[in-house]
Amino acid sequence: MGAISIEQLLKSPAKLIEEAESGQVAIVTKGGRPVLLAIPYDERLAKEDVYVAVAVRLYQNEVVSLGRAARIAGLSLSEFIDRLGALDIPVIRYPPEELERELAEFG
Repeated sequence: MGAISIEQLLKSPAKLIEEAESGQVAIVTKGGRPVLLAIPYDERLAKEDVYVAVAVRLYQNEVVSLGRAARIAGLSLSEFIDRLGALDIPVIRYPPEELERELAEFG
């Protein structure tokens, strides 16, 4: 795995492509801190992991529903829920204030 600074990337974008073509993962840094992980593209990645990653991010940012995210990921709803659980991402979105209000109503 190689590291490429933003400055190096701007001067020589071909270096990032060379890393990818050789199958190497590259980290792009800004001020010494990682800002981008560049992963070489292959069919397996496109069919499995990328779709799941995109679906998780869209669900996490409340862009799509749980069901829609599962479809994007190409997983059943229960499989997608399991994947979210493995990533410690809550499936039920319940604001703490609303929970407190409802508990107060019952108490």
